[in-house]
Amino acid sequence: MSLKLIVVIRKDPTVTHQPVEGLRIALGLSTGQNQLTIVLLGQARVLVTDELDSTIHDLDTLEKYLPTIQELQLPIVVPEENDQAFEFDPDFSIQEQSMWQIRSLIHDADRVLIF
Repeated sequence: MSLKLIVVIRKDPTVTHQPVEGLRIALGLSTGQNQLTIVLLGQARVLVTDELDSTIHDLDTLEKYLPTIQELQLPIVVPEENDQAFEFDPDFSIQEQSMWQIRSLIHDADRVLIF
């Protein structure tokens, strides 16, 4: 039986290494038969922007895993209508959704990991 897995990353990657660790774990979870979605909230959205900021903790690790996330086209959800504009890298499979849709996505999941 396939499970719906959600990895929510909400912490600022310029403050802690946890967002990069969350992406690494999401990539590991994507290798099974489960349906995986990554949700990036707040400043965590900088992880999938065109130009990565050198202030991101564990930037070397992030740069190692991003090409695989792009190649696998793992679904990434970000909130729409943000107060801060982000230029997302078009090589990612990014969907903008309302906060209501994101809440519903998380509610319908079988397992949720939050970083």
